[in-house]
Amino acid sequence: MDSSLQNIGDMAVMQSSAPQLARMGKSGNIDKASKDFESMFMSQMLQPMFEGMSTDPLFGGGHGEQVMRTFLVQEYGKIAAQGGNIGIAAEVKNEMIRAQAAANGNGGQNGVSR
Repeated sequence: MDSSLQNIGDMAVMQSSAPQLARMGKSGNIDKASKDFESMFMSQMLQPMFEGMSTDPLFGGGHGEQVMRTFLVQEYGKIAAQGGNIGIAAEVKNEMIRAQAAANGNGGQNGVSR
């Protein structure tokens, strides 16, 4: 798949799921949603590192290895986000809380300070 098409698809998925993520806060899943976002973001940032690599025929190679590499990169993204040192999840969480407060009529003031 062309990487520009994949990027367009990824942006479309993110934009379509943004309202869903904001609603998730109502059920108390803001932490999980923000951490999942950071994990996905890190996976997307790591993906280009592996795009130019060919599969090694010694270990089977082929399409199956290419597919499994995608899962490996996703796991790398999760591990990178686990440490909490990147800070994306905290900012996303603050914005989700602010969006939830605005949707509830608090004008974005929900005790969250920057």
